Amino acid sequence: MNKYQTTYLISFSLLIVLLISSCKHHKDDEYHSITDKIKAKSKHYKGTSITSEKYTDHIKTIEISADGLKFLIPDRKGKIKSYACTECHTKPLKEMQSADIKKAHWNIKLNHANQETMNCTTCHNGKDMNNLKSLTGHTIDFNKSFKLCSQCHQKEYKDWTGGAHGKRIGGWAPPRVSMTCVNCHNPHSPGFDTKWPARFNTEKTKERK
Repeated sequence: MNKYQTTYLISFSLLIVLLISSCKHHKDDEYHSITDKIKAKSKHYKGTSITSEKYTDHIKTIEISADGLKFLIPDRKGKIKSYACTECHTKPLKEMQSADIKKAHWNIKLNHANQETMNCTTCHNGKDMNNLKSLTGHTIDFNKSFKLCSQCHQKEYKDWTGGAHGKRIGGWAPPRVSMTCVNCHNPHSPGFDTKWPARFNTEKTKERK
């Protein structure tokens, strides 16, 4: 065995000894990865005593289950002025579409998708006005209109159920109360108008003066 082989063997042996030694004297607060640290720290987690209830007590909520997660959302039906729909829709739509009956919903303009893709009956059921309907004809409660949105906006829906999309009421402390799609977006025209940044508007106002 020449001196190079001897040097290599000694170096390799020292490396093995160092590795064994480092593992043997591994401290409790040292981890091989962030995942290991999260798992270790989570073993003794017993929740938090902080709550957001005092910020959400005034809101009527319902509990839902979405993507395996349970959380609260604001009640929708109580906020719709014209609900229940059958208070006015006492007859089939064809019978109500006449000159003798005042036209309703005239102020609603559908600006969601093109007319070949969507119209009123895409979401509303003429035979069951108090509920919405899915693309496959299944009944959807007005309080769970997010199920309608999820049919086309799956990415945003996944982000919403995970907590990354949308506004959470009362902060991040439990219980979780999250706004739904219709709390921020107009379902008939969900896009937001383009606006200049507030600072730009302020500077322009100063220039005009």
